[in-house]
Amino acid sequence: MLAAVAIPGIAHAQDKVAGCMPGVDADCIVIADYSRTDIVVNGIGAEQLPEQTGVAITLLEQDDIDRLQPSIVSELLARTPGVTVSNTGPIGGFSAVRIRGAEGEQTLALIDGVRLNDPSSPGGGFDFGNLLIGNIERVEILRGPNSVPWGSQAIGGVVNVITRRPGHSEIEANARAEYGSNDRATLAGNIAGKTGPVGFSLGGGYFRDDGISAAASGTENDGYRQYAANGRVEISLSDNASIDLRGYYADARAEADGFPAPLFRLADTPEYSTTQQLTGYAGLNVAFGNLKNRLAFTISDINRDNFASPAATTVDFLARGRAERFEYQGDWQLSSAVRAVLGAEHERSRFTDGFSPAKTRYSGTYAQAIIEPVDSVTLTAGARIDDYRTYGSKATFSANAVWRVRDTSLIRAAYGEGFKAPTLFQLFSFFGDPDLQPEEAKSYELGFEHSLSDGLRIGVTAYRRRVANMIDFDLATFRYNNIRRAKAKGIEAFIDLQPSDRFIVGANYSYTDSKTKLDGAAAFTRRIRVPVHSLNIAADWNATDRLKLGADVRLASDSLDGFGGATRLDGYVLLGARASFAINDQIELYGRVENAGDAEYQTVAGYNAYGRNVHIGLRAKF
Repeated sequence: MLAAVAIPGIAHAQDKVAGCMPGVDADCIVIADYSRTDIVVNGIGAEQLPEQTGVAITLLEQDDIDRLQPSIVSELLARTPGVTVSNTGPIGGFSAVRIRGAEGEQTLALIDGVRLNDPSSPGGGFDFGNLLIGNIERVEILRGPNSVPWGSQAIGGVVNVITRRPGHSEIEANARAEYGSNDRATLAGNIAGKTGPVGFSLGGGYFRDDGISAAASGTENDGYRQYAANGRVEISLSDNASIDLRGYYADARAEADGFPAPLFRLADTPEYSTTQQLTGYAGLNVAFGNLKNRLAFTISDINRDNFASPAATTVDFLARGRAERFEYQGDWQLSSAVRAVLGAEHERSRFTDGFSPAKTRYSGTYAQAIIEPVDSVTLTAGARIDDYRTYGSKATFSANAVWRVRDTSLIRAAYGEGFKAPTLFQLFSFFGDPDLQPEEAKSYELGFEHSLSDGLRIGVTAYRRRVANMIDFDLATFRYNNIRRAKAKGIEAFIDLQPSDRFIVGANYSYTDSKTKLDGAAAFTRRIRVPVHSLNIAADWNATDRLKLGADVRLASDSLDGFGGATRLDGYVLLGARASFAINDQIELYGRVENAGDAEYQTVAGYNAYGRNVHIGLRAKF
């Protein structure tokens, strides 16, 4: 079954999966006599079948990525319900992912279990503009607050990215080469396998794009280049113990436009920036009967430098951010109907911009109970408490339920809380206030999915969220302050139709009413850069056993931008087409046309967007 734009939203397929080894592979569990790999971890922070959670999660797997052919993760996210992406120009420009109308800084991003959000940025958000597809094989998107398992920043939702995992037996290799418009070139490859007790996956990639002018008024192209590497090693110590090592590294250079004197308006400039991001994970997994234990240390390190021109010998601006984190998680199956997931965390983070270095730390604990009073119902409830050195303690709660009505329907209900701790910049920079309090969110949602007949499925989810104590720059004091509130409500709906084994069509629609206001203001105003209406439609046809064709439509209504929402951005319609042809069992030729209608549009006022562009590539696996 495929959800939203022919992408699995919640999978019920229970076919035996080749190579899936229950009890050995961390991504494989067994229900009855069937092996399942369509598990998710976003709901409770641990493995769970999607039909056992009451929260809304979209799962994108390798087949979806291969079929849709995106260059960058944000392109993939933009096709899913409730997600809005805004880009400041070409690939490499800042890219914010907003879930259900929340701020981009309120989206928590992870790669291979390590938090990606930048402790050196003013708002602590993650720039999705540097996250290319590369060797990514799986993405989970959770919509709605979920701070109980994830802690700070999970107000809008959570994006969990997973690189290619170790092989199960013999060595397997895959490679991809692509070339297209704007002199864009992509090379990516990965090798995975298992020898004795050691499973491994090692990969790398190169990406280059001459780009377009970041400034809509400009004429000089702003290019981008990235080198990346990924690695995972799993070592089995015994039947009940293993070591898990993961790493990701990206080195990028992006040209940009600025605001030169005397007009200080966005225009062509020779500025450029460099970014190096490193994440690491070292974990020990030990099982004692029905209790699985995970002890891990993670690290996220990011260095950013901005230069006025290629001839510059000193940086105009720099930022260094680092977060070190210790984690424990216990997953205890007390009985066939009762499961408990509990954990403890401690994080140390620091940053410097060359002038005002700062650091902080916090500790957190959480517990969740997952109960199935009958076979058709799953209930989940949890609580978390965090203690920050700067402002003290914060407690969050969540609860959700799902009812599986026979084999045809699902009914979901969820209550979730989220919080976002003040960033080091907001606390300790020249503009900071050490007395800032965390942002707080509460959300309710109700969802329903139903199979009307073979090959036809529909679903709808309604939600409401309120956020208090939002941190914003206070012009009265020239400091950051808890002076803003926000609220959002919306509807997410999908329909999937598979009239034959060879043809699939799917669509998803999102209505997002997101508003915000400063304390003391008379009324809420519409949030910037969030279209009220968005629609995604996709169709895929296996014309022959070797030839696959696809097309998609993305529609967004108008949105607001600028100070106080004074600038209106027109809505747009983007058309795309794609095809692939299997030359043999190992090699596949593929290609796509993006923005086939050559639409002119902006997702951030004053910043350019790609026109029609064409790309062709080869994929190989051995």
